[in-house]
Amino acid sequence: MKFPALLLLLALTFGSMPVMAAPPEGYFELKPGVTLESGDSWYEGDRHFRLFGVQACLRETLYTDTAGARRDCGEASLVVFAAYISDTAPLCAQVARSAGTVFVSCYATIGADRMDLANLMISSGFAFASLDARGLPYHAAYAVIEQAAREKKVGLWQFDDVQHPAILLGQSASSRKISP
Repeated sequence: MKFPALLLLLALTFGSMPVMAAPPEGYFELKPGVTLESGDSWYEGDRHFRLFGVQACLRETLYTDTAGARRDCGEASLVVFAAYISDTAPLCAQVARSAGTVFVSCYATIGADRMDLANLMISSGFAFASLDARGLPYHAAYAVIEQAAREKKVGLWQFDDVQHPAILLGQSASSRKISP
């Protein structure tokens, strides 16, 4: 009986292959090859996307690494973001929209686990909780995760001269205000 042996062979061959399924309704794939703008935003075609509740380190802001070299903090955030995109095949869904930007929440798949991509970026110390105009986090849980990363000195937090981008953005906004 060759037929049962063939079925067994097919089951062993194709049964161990990962199933390629379409993203759930309302989600889209964040694929390698998008144009990364920063460690929290990208362009796909003419559409601009940003992770909700996340602020990457600003491009051209510097920190001093353990060897004493000055490094671009924004570039470090961007490289880690690109690695997560490449390695975890994130799926994203729109959560908000503003003039020209689609804010998304994404989950990454690591092994059998699905994890919030923003959480991964912040807990690894390569992104920060974004703050509103009042200085409050858009998503409070991200601020808690950021504080834990800071206390553990992971990622960029291991370097003494890393500045939270909210401080720099706040200073920039204050200097642009017109006084009466």
